Amino acid sequence: MKRLLFALLLVAGPASAEDEMRVILDWFVNPNHGPIIIAEENGYFEDAGLAVEVIAPADPSLPAKLVAAGEADLAISYQQQIHLDVHEGLPIIRVGTLIATPLNCLLVLADGPVQSLSDLKGRSIGFSVAGVDEAIIKVLLDQAGLTLDDVEMVNVNWSLAPSLMSRQVDAVIGAARNFQPNQMSIDGIEGRCFYLEEEGFPAYDELIYVAKSDAIDKDKISRFLGATERATQFIINNPDRAFEIFAQTSPELDDELNKRAWADTLARFAARPAAVDMGRYAAYEKFMADAGLVENVRPASDFAIDVTAE
Repeated sequence: MKRLLFALLLVAGPASAEDEMRVILDWFVNPNHGPIIIAEENGYFEDAGLAVEVIAPADPSLPAKLVAAGEADLAISYQQQIHLDVHEGLPIIRVGTLIATPLNCLLVLADGPVQSLSDLKGRSIGFSVAGVDEAIIKVLLDQAGLTLDDVEMVNVNWSLAPSLMSRQVDAVIGAARNFQPNQMSIDGIEGRCFYLEEEGFPAYDELIYVAKSDAIDKDKISRFLGATERATQFIINNPDRAFEIFAQTSPELDDELNKRAWADTLARFAARPAAVDMGRYAAYEKFMADAGLVENVRPASDFAIDVTAE
């Protein structure tokens, strides 16, 4: 009854008929964005009094910066990244969660030369995001008693799975466990993930919504998150129908790769996108400082808020 009441209030109580929002994705549309696409297609944004413009960035390093510059209401970013961004003075803050578990992994060939982290010595590792990926590798190598001097870092410019399958590199960091392993499997090559949370990293939220920290419209963002929560519930209850709706929005989404990735993403969507575990952000901030990735420990409230809290 409480959930039904919430849904009715969401329909009945928007501040205006059509409040416009601009939301910048982290990358091109893919199954990670399921709740946003389903909320649009099922009319949940309209029910919430929102007209949402979803933008795929030309450069995936720009979304958070564009929000900080006031060019959009929300952007999708990463918990790992926001710790670095805030320390560098970027005026952004987490206001919601899209993917509530880690997706990033170190991906290798299942039958390749890297069977343990210590096997990375003398090997090449592909990456896409300078700074962040190298910092992650630094921590992983430390678990095996190695340093960055023991490996060759190769910028593969987002061509993660292809560079690994062609043996251009021996491993790649930044691979999404719901996407690149499926991409490889479809091509007849099996991969193996080293999961960060099993290799010394604390658990974290992979994809988050960030807003400009000094210009937060809590009412509008709350309604956006309420609509995506409804969409997540629909996806979980109707996974096959939800994929049909998702795939019909663009021809390139209706393929085997996206269908497999969709199935592997269902359990990772944030069931309560507005809710925030401040202890998780505090623990990750301490981890970043202990690993030498940031200079000092800042309070969790510098990185995340619950916009629905009074």
